[in-house]
Amino acid sequence: MKLKLLTLVTVVGLSLNLVACSNDVTASNTNEQNTSKNSSYKTENLEIKGADKALQRLKDGNDRFVNDKSELINVTKERRDQLKDGQNPYAVVVSCSDSRVTPNIVFNAGLGEIFDIRLAGNVVDDDALGSIEYGVAHANAPLIVVMGHESCGAVTAAYNKYTKGTEVEGNIEEIVEEIEPSIGKDKTLDDAIRTNVTNVANEIKNDPITKKLIDSGKVKVVEAYYSLDGKVQFK
Repeated sequence: MKLKLLTLVTVVGLSLNLVACSNDVTASNTNEQNTSKNSSYKTENLEIKGADKALQRLKDGNDRFVNDKSELINVTKERRDQLKDGQNPYAVVVSCSDSRVTPNIVFNAGLGEIFDIRLAGNVVDDDALGSIEYGVAHANAPLIVVMGHESCGAVTAAYNKYTKGTEVEGNIEEIVEEIEPSIGKDKTLDDAIRTNVTNVANEIKNDPITKKLIDSGKVKVVEAYYSLDGKVQFK
């Protein structure tokens, strides 16, 4: 009886040791995986001056995104520490609030790179214009990109109201009214989306503070169109 009991205790002890060893191996593997993942992070102390260099940075990032080669750039603790004393974005991006069109992802950018203005239909009101002014006059971004996108819901609502008499409700009506001038009798929905980008860009160019910076050559406004396959076309 004592021998059987001793054997049972020994077996249980060995089992517990095996489980503990297995847990240690699992934890070790997990730590190695985390270390491996973290090693792919990149931190860059950016000093991109001039609209042309800023635009090229966006194009390069979009190329990586389209080709599934996006990098983990400027999302580390080191980058967060760099930004504690202030920001220096190289681009203001005015885009739609559509969940499929997220500038930082589309342009494979990290923290402190893009000054992001997002409203449905990529329209601008006084608050948005004020935010753009801050981005170029105080955060010193040399580039403003106005980006529309394929199958924009806000432009579709305005287009359907104009062509079919479909009514909209609530505060969406104000957005639709902003977009309606972009819709013409012989225009397609895609034409309206692109024309809306141009109209918004012109509105931004005529903002007094932004216009002064544009006229002095410190800021450039560029139009863009995002296809849902991921590619951004710059005009």
